[in-house]
Amino acid sequence: MKSPLLSLPGAVPAEGRDEGVAAHYGDLFREQRSLADGSGFVDLSHRGVVTVTGDDRLSWLHLLLTQHVSDLPAGQATEALILSANGHIEHALSLVDDGETVWAHVEPGTRGELIAYLESMKFFYRVEVADRTEEFAVVHLPAGSTADAPEGTVVRETAYGRDLFLPRAELESFAAAHGPAAGVLAYEALRVEGHRPRLGFETDHRTIPHEVGLIGTAVHLQKGCYRGQETVARVQNLGKPPRRLVFLHLDGSEVSLPGHGTPLRLAADGPEGRQLGFVTTAVRHHELGPIALGLVKRNVPVDAPLIAGTTAAAQETVVEP
Repeated sequence: MKSPLLSLPGAVPAEGRDEGVAAHYGDLFREQRSLADGSGFVDLSHRGVVTVTGDDRLSWLHLLLTQHVSDLPAGQATEALILSANGHIEHALSLVDDGETVWAHVEPGTRGELIAYLESMKFFYRVEVADRTEEFAVVHLPAGSTADAPEGTVVRETAYGRDLFLPRAELESFAAAHGPAAGVLAYEALRVEGHRPRLGFETDHRTIPHEVGLIGTAVHLQKGCYRGQETVARVQNLGKPPRRLVFLHLDGSEVSLPGHGTPLRLAADGPEGRQLGFVTTAVRHHELGPIALGLVKRNVPVDAPLIAGTTAAAQETVVEP
């Protein structure tokens, strides 16, 4: 779904998973600084919007999600996952309940499979699941923003900003009143700085929540049964995850950033050494320079210098080994 904000001056379209919105509007670092200072907004209208209504919506979702939502207060934001039977992450939902409806935004391209799964699990529960992506667009206001959400807009407020479920027809008028716009590259740079994993970037088909630091934020350890809970409990009580998320400071002299999937190795072993992990997201930050997130094997020493392809990478611990 192509955003009308791609017509704004300087807009450069994003590619890949973020296709449909702007990567930037001509000045990546200015846009990052704007967001870091609490001004502007990010067009995330390419994300899927799914709602659940009905009297049983919270108790029903509580059975399916990794998060404790049976008593979720109206207006309180939370995050939740849907796992496979083996505990691997399949879906990530950013949720808020407005007192009548649960609103969730999800990764582009995932809402179809998510809705199909939810529909298959309705049984006798009084719930209705709907795809609202054509009606509503997600807009992000950064932490510290003093912008007012339009009256009646559903807002999901977190420590790093507010997500607005804005009627899609109001997107252009909102942009005119609340600029400057920042592209998804600026949003991603602050996400990487904040060590926040993203489905499909920091996760693959075998990622479990412990590996990417989602225990406590998207996974509640004291709730009832859900699909994949056995794996979560076993790792929590008896073992360690096979991989761990790391934050990387990359060599700033390199012209290009390592792409998603670039092998991570011990610097001492060189580019031909044994692969110990891979880069998940690499960005250029307005203060920190080139930085990245990566997944490495749990037993990689936390102080070991790494290389991403041929680029030197100093690691910081995100998930403890």
